[in-house]
Amino acid sequence: MNAANSNHLDILKRYAKGDRDFSGLNLSGIKLNGAQLSHSDWLDVNLSKAYLNGAVLLFACLTRANMRGALMTGATLCGANLNQASLSNVNLSNADLHGASLQGATLFGANLSLANLMDTNLIDADMRTINLSGANLMGACLHGANLRQERALGEQEGDAGNKKKRAIANLVGADLRGADLRGANLAGADLFRADLSGANLQDTNLTGANLQEAKFNDARMQGVFLTEANLSMAVLSGAVLNNARLERSMIIDADLNGVSLKSAVMPDVKASRVQMRGADLTDVKLTRADLSRADLQGAIMIRTNLIEAYLARTNLTDANLTDAILNRAEMSSANLIGAILTGATLPDGKVQK
Repeated sequence: MNAANSNHLDILKRYAKGDRDFSGLNLSGIKLNGAQLSHSDWLDVNLSKAYLNGAVLLFACLTRANMRGALMTGATLCGANLNQASLSNVNLSNADLHGASLQGATLFGANLSLANLMDTNLIDADMRTINLSGANLMGACLHGANLRQERALGEQEGDAGNKKKRAIANLVGADLRGADLRGANLAGADLFRADLSGANLQDTNLTGANLQEAKFNDARMQGVFLTEANLSMAVLSGAVLNNARLERSMIIDADLNGVSLKSAVMPDVKASRVQMRGADLTDVKLTRADLSRADLQGAIMIRTNLIEAYLARTNLTDANLTDAILNRAEMSSANLIGAILTGATLPDGKVQK
């Protein structure tokens, strides 16, 4: 009988006799598939490359545990304490971590696709290159979590040649409704069709992220970084993006009806056919923006900077452009019926009285 099997039988016998403390043990490679080990302590244990598929560890304490490369598909860890645990490259696909705490945990390269992470604590967790496709993160707290994309091996600062080889966090189709992502770093992450409705994204870094068809209804996004992000066909109706950074971002065909973008920075944004009815764009910088065929009916655009903006066939019906700056803007075919232009600087440099 090998050591792994011996350890396996020993652990199960000890648990059956009422022993719940397995802290500090070296159980690397142990096979505990389907084991019932709830309400047990595993502090500082070595479970690297362990087999824990389908294991039940309800409310287990795994603080600082080494679980690198462990196989835990379908495992149940509801309410478990995994604070500061090392979970790099662990496979937790289809696992249930409802209410678990992974504060400060390392999840680099981990697979949590289709996992249940509802109400999970992921504060300050290292989640670079993680796979969260289809995962449920409703109500989860990712405040300060790191999900930024990684440079390719050998890539130098400013080298764009290896971009396609970069490793990114995969959150395709993830459910992040009501999640707390304040200050999280999701630069370059893939959130295609993810649902972030009602989420808190204040000061979150989404630079270069793929947010196509994602949902941000009523999300709090003050100060969010969306530079060069792709928000094509995304839904942000009712979201608050005051002081947001959207330089060179793409919001083509996106739904931003009723959003608040006060003092947002949006130069060179590509926003053709965007829906922004009733949006508040007070003091927004939209220099050189492409707003062709955009719907800005009833939008508040007081003091909005639209220098050299492209407004071909843009709907500005009933928009408030008081004191707006429109120097050299192309708007000859824009619909300005009912628009307020008092004090606005027109394309030819004249001020409307």
